[in-house]
Amino acid sequence: MRTIEWKDGGVYLIDQTKLPGKVSIVRCTDHECVAKAIETMQIRGAPAIGVAAAMGVALAAERGRKLKLAQLKEKLVEATGRLNSTRPTARNLFWALQRMERAWKGAKTVDMLVVAVVEEAKAIAEEDVVRCRLIGSHGAALIKDGDRILTHCNAGSLACVEHGTALGIIRSAFGQGRKIFVYATETRPLLQGARLTAFELKSEGIPFKLITDSMVGHVMRKGLVDKVIVGADRITREGDVVNKIGTYGIAVLAKFHRIPFYVAAPTSTIDPAVKAEEIAIEERKVEEVLCAGGRRVAPRGVSALNPAFDLTPKELVTAIITEGGVFGPPYDFSPSQAA
Repeated sequence: MRTIEWKDGGVYLIDQTKLPGKVSIVRCTDHECVAKAIETMQIRGAPAIGVAAAMGVALAAERGRKLKLAQLKEKLVEATGRLNSTRPTARNLFWALQRMERAWKGAKTVDMLVVAVVEEAKAIAEEDVVRCRLIGSHGAALIKDGDRILTHCNAGSLACVEHGTALGIIRSAFGQGRKIFVYATETRPLLQGARLTAFELKSEGIPFKLITDSMVGHVMRKGLVDKVIVGADRITREGDVVNKIGTYGIAVLAKFHRIPFYVAAPTSTIDPAVKAEEIAIEERKVEEVLCAGGRRVAPRGVSALNPAFDLTPKELVTAIITEGGVFGPPYDFSPSQAA
């Protein structure tokens, strides 16, 4: 089952806010539905929201078939702006929207525009599947029989169209017969590890244990972790990595305990034009921290911080794994190496 799919003129996506209790499918028929799905994290993960944004533009084009060409282009500018505003950090979202804009700008007729936009959205989705399979293949070559791997948040099929990045490497290694064991962090405050990564690992029969975020140092000190593999939401030209909040702390602990720290992401996540300090870190509603499972756990009147991501400097990254291979320091991802 794919995380997101274009079918019968609509966009079908797994509602990740309902997992693991229920596999529920959301059908979107306009770009506003897609935008809200991204904002509410019904769909999340950098590659997946890039695909979703592309399909949102395609829906806007489909619904504008009766407009004149100039009017339809104006509508797509509006839809792109709305989708562009949903979440500020993941590179794939903006990369996909830029691709979609290039697809429709040169169209000479409404029919040409609609076909070009729908086909481009489908292409972005299919390319994600291929890229993740290649990431899985390249990364699996780094996994030894008996390795115990720690991963953070969810960088599996639910974060992409199908195979996954960090979890895709684990999936590929397991599929090749490697005997591996996974430690998955719960990933507060929205528990993407406890809800989503655990759901995927359990579904595939991959041996694992769920741990709280605060246990990472303990399991490393006990010698229970051989490698760390995480995903990414944005990577700079120099190899600095923005990923789910908590990644930086894990990288520091891995460095101290001399454990390799790998980052897995498609080249569409690389942003060669941005410096680390320029990346916007999304601040989400503090209620996500103050509550758990819809129930408030902090006293009334208490406030909180809720950055969704943090920055891991390149010095802490052992290697970055993309569909193009495994890259070690010093990192220099030129524009030609980014998708």
